[in-house]
Amino acid sequence: METLSRPRVLLIAESANPEWISVPLVGWLHSRAIAKLSDAHIVTQSYNREAFVRAGCVEGKDFTAIDTGQVHEPIKRLSSLLRGGHDKGWTMVTALSTFTYYYFEHLIWREFGQQITDGTFDIVHRLTPLSPTIPSLLAQKCHRVGVPFVLGPLNGGLPWPKEFETTRREEKEWLSYIRWTYKLLPGYGSTRQYATAIAIGSRATWNQIPAQYRDKCVYIPENAIAPERFTLQRTRQASRPLKAIFVGRLVPYKGADMLLEAAAPLIRAGELTVEIVGDGPDMPKLKALLKQEKIESGVELAGHVEHTRVQERLANADLLGFPSIREFGGAVVVEAMMMGLVPIVVDYGGPGELVTTSTGYAVPLGSRAEIVARFREILSRLIADPSIITEIGQRARDRVLTHFTWDAKARQTLEIYRWVLKSRTGKPNFGMPFDDV
Repeated sequence: METLSRPRVLLIAESANPEWISVPLVGWLHSRAIAKLSDAHIVTQSYNREAFVRAGCVEGKDFTAIDTGQVHEPIKRLSSLLRGGHDKGWTMVTALSTFTYYYFEHLIWREFGQQITDGTFDIVHRLTPLSPTIPSLLAQKCHRVGVPFVLGPLNGGLPWPKEFETTRREEKEWLSYIRWTYKLLPGYGSTRQYATAIAIGSRATWNQIPAQYRDKCVYIPENAIAPERFTLQRTRQASRPLKAIFVGRLVPYKGADMLLEAAAPLIRAGELTVEIVGDGPDMPKLKALLKQEKIESGVELAGHVEHTRVQERLANADLLGFPSIREFGGAVVVEAMMMGLVPIVVDYGGPGELVTTSTGYAVPLGSRAEIVARFREILSRLIADPSIITEIGQRARDRVLTHFTWDAKARQTLEIYRWVLKSRTGKPNFGMPFDDV
């Protein structure tokens, strides 16, 4: 049937923008990949309109922009006031954004409710927001009119490691202590009850789903890459000194300081150099650490680099050092693997589900001292035998090209659509986490 081969999808991507990074870029790339395989109409926020148009999309045909400004702007100002500083208090920001999203869905139903009721769309799919704490009142409305509602991938809510309570306070995550209260929000229960299928972006989020709803859940990790956006690849000959790179916001939980502490004796010995790509409130702390450890000559603090230029930095490195202790997705890990770098990550949250024993190193979560020691041990091992770097990096790249492209993710999403539309028997199961290369 035509409907089943190219389902008609109302695709809700509240956060989707080709010119931004993080979740907006995820929303954009995932929605465009889905649109290749379906007759999708994307609904997004009005502040994404111009970027959609510049990317060649036609308003009214390819997408609809919804203006939530009268609620979004005051909520944005309140978030800035309460979050505790720039790049801090993200749990607070997410919590307050719930009220904007309620309004966004209200306007979606006002705009598309009759079309949904009349069967213009086979499926309504909420792609973003990714947060599992933000309810979707559309789930019950779609259920009432017999249209499947697909949710996700949902990702988030990774508990703070008990070993890093100081970091939690530095991040101004006061609200995370009572995060459980999101279950009291209007629509929390009905979202899970009436969603036909839920895509889950991590094992941590899977564990948050009440047991009675797991039969409708499918594991699909949050992050992926568009291969055409990566025109470079690592071409370095792995020899001493090796080069490690960190890419990310310089905030406490990302752990750039732990990478530098782990690398310090190796830098002083002339066996390793490190480049830190990113900026943030921890920059003064890192500069002080360089002086304290006497490693200024072996470390480059590159500051902010435009996302489109980051691959140039990755291509000139051997290893990605990324000791983040609370990472939901880990997009930079996928990007580094795509470039042929060897990733070294903490096995907690998203990165530990991307990296396998044959494609990199995922060190167990522990205390700060334990993580530093484990990173130093791996760095020393690679310095002792740099010949394995190219082989591991190639397997990492192959893993990404097999499992973590947006086209692969869109095909997985299409299987969920086929399942809820009853054109396939049995729930899709791609593994959790995905198999090795």
